[in-house]
Amino acid sequence: MYKIGMFSKHGKVTIKTLRHYDEVGLLRPAYIDEETGYRYYTTEQLSHLHEIIALRQMGFSIPEILSIFNNFNVEKILEQRKAELESEYRIIINRLFRLNYYIKEKKEGRNMNYQAVIKEIPECIVFSKRQIIENYNTLMELVPSIGKKVKAANPTLKCAQPEYCFNIYHDGEYKEKDIDVEVCEAVVEFGIESDGIIFKKIPAVTVASVMHKGPYKDFGSAYAFIFKWIEENGYIVADNARESYIDGIWNKESENDWLTEIQVPVMQK
Repeated sequence: MYKIGMFSKHGKVTIKTLRHYDEVGLLRPAYIDEETGYRYYTTEQLSHLHEIIALRQMGFSIPEILSIFNNFNVEKILEQRKAELESEYRIIINRLFRLNYYIKEKKEGRNMNYQAVIKEIPECIVFSKRQIIENYNTLMELVPSIGKKVKAANPTLKCAQPEYCFNIYHDGEYKEKDIDVEVCEAVVEFGIESDGIIFKKIPAVTVASVMHKGPYKDFGSAYAFIFKWIEENGYIVADNARESYIDGIWNKESENDWLTEIQVPVMQK
């Protein structure tokens, strides 16, 4: 038998840890001297201790290890931890992809005007109208007119906070003319529909996002960047792209100060 000090050295754990394992019933001493209070462990218990250490290194908690040793929900606990590790692995691989891409772009000095991020867009209620427009300049008149019509039919309707005004492009690619666009504005509730304007719920979505500062006519470079980024960072396009308008003609004098967020729904390969 080994005293607790020697056993801790063999097992490469602290005496404090062994005492804690004793308190919670995970690894009790084989013998305790009633007169001295010394704890003694056997060589067979080293194997038991190694199993505990192995499970701890896999990320299991003390209560989970107790359940495993007591044959309680063992399969569920093991499968849950496996799923957690697989998820962590995917996150790490994704971060590595993105870091390598960033390093590559930094070294080559390309596309550093843009940085892509992955974000979650929550579910929202919107009013929307879909139609074919001649070009981006048409939006200057179309968007305000839709807003006025909705306001006329729904004078007490409030926009969601923070505001989320965006367009969905149903062509599946960047186009400069004859654009199939759906103008959307997030609101707090459903309202009265009129003149082709409808209310609907848009589900939550994961998007690859990039900020474009400048006129709408230069969107092409932003789209080229984000689609290349998606392809080279382990994602695939899952739905049509959106443009979320943050700053524009309504609050900035110069179009060089306009800020638009390009959002492309994605999923991992």
